[in-house]
Amino acid sequence: MPLQLSFGEASATGPRDENQDALRIVTPTPELAASKGALFAIADGVSQCADGGLAARATLQALATDYYATPETWTVAQSLDRLLVAHNRWLQANGGGQPLLTTLTALVLRGRRFTLAHVGDCRAYRWLDGELQRLSEDHVWEQPNMQHVLKRAMGLDQHLVVDYLDGELRLGESFLLLSDGVWASITEGDIRNVLSAEPDLNRAARALVHLAHQTGSQDNASALLLRVDELPEAALADSLAQLLDWPLPPKLRPGQMFEGWTVQSLLAESRQSLIYRVIDQQGQPWLLKTLPASRDDEPEAGPALLQEEWFLRRVAGRAFPEVHGLPQRQHLYYVQREYRGQTLGQQFSQQGPMALTDWLQMAPCLVRALGMLHRRNILHRDIKPENLHLDDNGELRLLDFGLAYCPGLSRDLPHHLPGTPSYIAPEAFSGEAPSREQDLYAAGVTLYFLLTGRFPYGEVEAFQRPRFGSPVPANRYRPDLPQWLDDTLRRAVAVDPSQRFETAEEWLLTLEQGERLASNTATLPLLEREPLKVWRGLALISLLLNLVLVVWLAKGS
Repeated sequence: MPLQLSFGEASATGPRDENQDALRIVTPTPELAASKGALFAIADGVSQCADGGLAARATLQALATDYYATPETWTVAQSLDRLLVAHNRWLQANGGGQPLLTTLTALVLRGRRFTLAHVGDCRAYRWLDGELQRLSEDHVWEQPNMQHVLKRAMGLDQHLVVDYLDGELRLGESFLLLSDGVWASITEGDIRNVLSAEPDLNRAARALVHLAHQTGSQDNASALLLRVDELPEAALADSLAQLLDWPLPPKLRPGQMFEGWTVQSLLAESRQSLIYRVIDQQGQPWLLKTLPASRDDEPEAGPALLQEEWFLRRVAGRAFPEVHGLPQRQHLYYVQREYRGQTLGQQFSQQGPMALTDWLQMAPCLVRALGMLHRRNILHRDIKPENLHLDDNGELRLLDFGLAYCPGLSRDLPHHLPGTPSYIAPEAFSGEAPSREQDLYAAGVTLYFLLTGRFPYGEVEAFQRPRFGSPVPANRYRPDLPQWLDDTLRRAVAVDPSQRFETAEEWLLTLEQGERLASNTATLPLLEREPLKVWRGLALISLLLNLVLVVWLAKGS
């Protein structure tokens, strides 16, 4: 059963001319609710600014629109922070010379957890079994006569600091969001009395607003109240939890029909997975991936397979395999398109190290694909030549998301070191959590190996505790490698993560600029490219001419 909520709201202008408070409730479609959650927010525009009402309404509009457009693999806090920082810049730039200021308190409920984002002096409370718990802090100055002066708000400073709180939901509990026009005029005892006496959420919200104005509030007053009526069975998104209803497929045979697919052959079999080549009804080839029967009783195996499919759906693009929609799936598996061509591991086995021109075309594609993954908050954790596929059209694709990791969604098991040892970053051997720096290191080792057939620190065997000194320069094995490329690879495989490229985008820019500079240098006149060699050559020619002249004069005399 999905998360089920009830809610009510109320807002009143009071004695002021305009209501500069704003409320927003977003209850999206079930699929979007499972991945992003339901959103509840209150904003209180600052009346002394250019247009407090505009600031509040625009902030909640941006929040409601942009939050649901963020990648589904981002954590709630990460999504909120990215969009609020961007909107803070918009508020500062669009006040016509005056600040656009508003407070904001937003609550996202997803699965069995909640995330609170708060800046300013609205308040958030939890209410359950007669206990009222305040969740937010008022960002106001504590000096006498300054308790209503904000020290933090949307649009106030260039550097926005938002408070975040994450917690577990409890069945039957309520959350209450209040503007300062309510809580500044009534006590927490008043709030408890209203919530205890009035179970209807809309009437309770109206009662709080009315009580605030009755007791003398001179401000706009707003209240938003919500209650947790049902909790989902598990914290996983519905797309992952669905696997509980799916058994493993039986062992499939060539020529067999299975859920609309024609099985051609068993392509690969290991302790981890089974991969079949199948044909759809239009004759197009696909790969069906499932689990062997030996893993049927592993509690983590099914979710991991479904999570792998989920990752591939969310990074859809030319650099990744296409995943089939499978509307009628009745068993635990997923299907991705098969492409003609071969992996770079297969190509290396047949042809050896890559030609530099081919490598220069391929390397930016790999780095660009990693950047797309990292922007979606996904770490691959198994970059190596065997997981890079080059099709007949020269398109590079990143394969095998079986070890992929998403912070906030995936679990990092203790004493578990996923990946291929020679490509694992040094800090991972020391127990550091998965990071994009480790992905970039593996990409650096991969590119180094495809050029040289060697590893920068030597080959690492399974269960070996390697020692990392200084990497062997790649141009020792490839004299045709330009120095700038050797320097780039050396940085990519640095032992210290802080000395590597910070992002895939930074690395890609270095590759593009380096290649362009090298190309520009190659078109310069020889005197500009190699002035020392030119002048040395001229000096040598001059010396030879002088010697010839001396000999000629000696013979003439």
